[in-house]
Amino acid sequence: MIAPARRAAVDALALIDAGDLELGAAVARVRKTLEDERDRALLLELVAGTLRMRNAIDYQLAQRVSRPLDKLDAAVLRILRLSGYQLLFQSRLPAAAVINDAVHLTRRAGKSSAAGLTNAVLRALSRNRHRLEWPARDALIEHLSIVQSHPRWLVERWLARYGAAETESWLAFNNQPAPMCLAVNRTITTREALAKELTDAGVVTRPTTRAANGLQVVEGRALNTSAFDEGRFVVQDEASQLIGELAIVEAGDRVLDLCASPGGKTLALAAAVGATGTVVAMDVRAHRVRLLMRTIERCRLRNVTVVHGPADEPLPFRSETFAFVLVDAPCSGLGTVRRDPDIRWRRSPDDLARFSGAQRELLARAADLVTPGGRMLYSTCSSEPEENEDVVAAFLQDRPGFVQERVHQTLPFRDKLEAFYGAVLRRTM
Repeated sequence: MIAPARRAAVDALALIDAGDLELGAAVARVRKTLEDERDRALLLELVAGTLRMRNAIDYQLAQRVSRPLDKLDAAVLRILRLSGYQLLFQSRLPAAAVINDAVHLTRRAGKSSAAGLTNAVLRALSRNRHRLEWPARDALIEHLSIVQSHPRWLVERWLARYGAAETESWLAFNNQPAPMCLAVNRTITTREALAKELTDAGVVTRPTTRAANGLQVVEGRALNTSAFDEGRFVVQDEASQLIGELAIVEAGDRVLDLCASPGGKTLALAAAVGATGTVVAMDVRAHRVRLLMRTIERCRLRNVTVVHGPADEPLPFRSETFAFVLVDAPCSGLGTVRRDPDIRWRRSPDDLARFSGAQRELLARAADLVTPGGRMLYSTCSSEPEENEDVVAAFLQDRPGFVQERVHQTLPFRDKLEAFYGAVLRRTM
């Protein structure tokens, strides 16, 4: 019998490889087949780890397969990668069980003719897993790309900007599991009160290092508590919470949150403007609007109005009607590789130009909505200048009625947080 978590992990990886779903959605779909919480936890570890370390796994598999990996059947390669991850990076698991399940998974996939190949390759990997050969450090780009399992083009970019030590630290950061962070719903509770409530429910937390209203989960299942059900927190990365803290608003202000789903920054804005203020939270994708509405309802944010806005048409608001506009722009997501390991393989250098063009257009569309003297916050979860400072520089050149007041950037090698960018822009006329 195949271990349930391994069976589910192969199914999740198949959904991701087909382009149907991203990591979180794929795991959420297949985890419904697992009854044991330990299997559910192992499922996420297996899928995320296999995606995270794909380059390293492929390098070792390639030494033991007589044909190019891209010539293997996709289902067989998927099983080899999953099993290779367990053999190389989960030494506590018995190798015999991993290999036996891999053979059965190959047959389950309808590839019985490849069962012998699966067995032979994984046995060869198992025999040598404690004395593996890797690219030498004097070929630094190849070494880091393989050993730290990142696309070569991304390694080259970061080396050129930050140098070897910082880049290697960043790559290693991305290969660590990301902690769960919670943003407190300050409209109904405080960080201290929430921490105590979670402690009473068996969830151990500690205050986030830099975010003023965050908690990091140390132990326990925070989502299985009444505090979550009753909207006293949302799950939000600490670096993302810091973007919300850049908002310069006052009680009673009318503010706009573009691209608002899933609602973490909306939560911060709602607390900042208070009961006399208004937050208009907009998103263009229907499923994201539904997610946003669920967050607003669960968190009981009575001063928030949700709008399903147009993707490419003029925004449905009058000019100069918001004291503050948050433009949390769709981006490459390359600042969140630790939390979303599959992003590193889904992005290419060409994506940066595509995203930056859309970001410039969105920023220009939002600018007219800001009142004179009001502010706009442009933010991304990207690490790349084409999507960050280059977008802001182009905007300021085109719109002399705005000035930059503040720039914020977290960097993994320096801040031990995901790479998020924010620029506060004030309208002077």
